Formats: sequence, structure tokens, C-alpha cells
Amino acid sequence: MSELGGRRVIVLGGTSEIALAIVRELQSRAPREVALLGRDTDGLAGAAEGLRAAGCPRTITLELDALALDRHAEVVGQAFDELGGADIVILGVGILGERGGLPADVAGAVRVLQVNTVGAGSLLIHAAQRMRERGSGTLVVLSSVAAERPRRGNVVYGASKAGLDALAQGLGDALHETGVRVLVVRPGFVHTRMTQGLAPAPLSTTPQAVGRVVADGLEGHPHTVWAPHALRWLMLALKLIPRPLFRRLKQ
Repeated sequence: MSELGGRRVIVLGGTSEIALAIVRELQSRAPREVALLGRDTDGLAGAAEGLRAAGCPRTITLELDALALDRHAEVVGQAFDELGGADIVILGVGILGERGGLPADVAGAVRVLQVNTVGAGSLLIHAAQRMRERGSGTLVVLSSVAAERPRRGNVVYGASKAGLDALAQGLGDALHETGVRVLVVRPGFVHTRMTQGLAPAPLSTTPQAVGRVVADGLEGHPHTVWAPHALRWLMLALKLIPRPLFRRLKQ
């Protein structure tokens, strides 16, 4: 394996700006062969071309919807087989949905939960099974600081990420002695297509900055990283706020 976790990288949610920024940062440090999995075939083709332009010696794309649960095992397995294995799997599946407390669009809220928790969780489990069979590899799970204590201003998204975050942390403990590592990434507000038009939160960041945090985390041994790092202490303080005061935070 080359430095920073290995040469072969699979991205689940292959058009994610943050996941792609992580791959570009990894590529800047050592060559990577990449498989991009996602439902937007045109977007995947453009992302693959961008990675080739960034120097990735090989990129492949595979169509897969996070909600097509019955296809997850087959397509994830295909990605592992076509790359000859995977050293790093980046899980970048996620949608934002309606902000606020009790959702007006109930169907939309359920879809956020299905994509961010059920679909992403299914993909995570299938990738973890493949890595455990091979006895090596790192799973990079894009969570959110919203998972640490869901707020009234972002109830459904925070809850969906909290479910995925808990699954990833538990799998990290379960796989600890198998040679498989789980690295949970908790970014704050990231300037992407998904957050376009929203007022930036304190300590907002960029996909490129998150990419550097993740690459540095792969060099060490943390189970969780925050982007930016200062968010770790901010979220610790927020978790200590008594609930009657915390519920007054409207954002």
C-alpha cells in the first residue's frame, strides 16, 4: 500500500463535492485509482474527467442509487472487483432537505432519513463487509457536526446524520481488531452546491479544507475528525448547554 491509506479509492456518492475534494487531496500526495458510484451518470462522468485531469491514473464510474437497496451488494462488490480491492472507501451520500423543526413536507423529510441514514447505512455495511473479508482498509464516513446534538433549526437532517454517525462509530469499534479502520468526519458548514443560498454558520469552511483535514487524519490514528478542528471544542461546549437553554437556539 502507498502512503495515506493506499492507492485504490471507492467513493459512494461519487458527485459529492467534499468526497471529490478528499480524493484530489489524496491524489496530490500519491497516485490513486478511483471508482465513483452514484445515480447521476452525467455528473459522475464529469467528476471522473476532473479526477483524471488532477492526475488520477485510472477512474471508473458505476451507476447506483442510495435508495436502490437491493442493488447495493452487487454494485459495491463490482467496484471492489474492478479495482482489485479497495484501500479507502469514502461514503459521501447525503441530502439536506427542508430546514426547520416539524417539517411541512413529510414525504421530503422521510426521503432525507431514507437517503442519509438507511441508504448510506446500507452502503456503509456492504463496504465494511468487503473490507473485513480482505482484512484491511479504511472507511471514511462523511457525517456532520449536526449529528452531535441535532438542533431545532435542522431537526431532520441532524437526526439523519446522528443515525449514520452512531452506526459508523459502532462499526469502528466492532471492526477494530479486524484490520479495518473507520474514520468519521464531522464538518461544519461547508460552501457547496447543497448549502448555496444559506447564511454561513460560524467557522464555515470549503471542500478543499475538509479534504486536507481528512488526508491528515488518514496519516494519524484518530477515529473522528472535525473540519475545521476548532469545531470539536465548540460542539463540546454546545453539548454542555442545559436543554431549556439549548432549545432557544433557533438555527
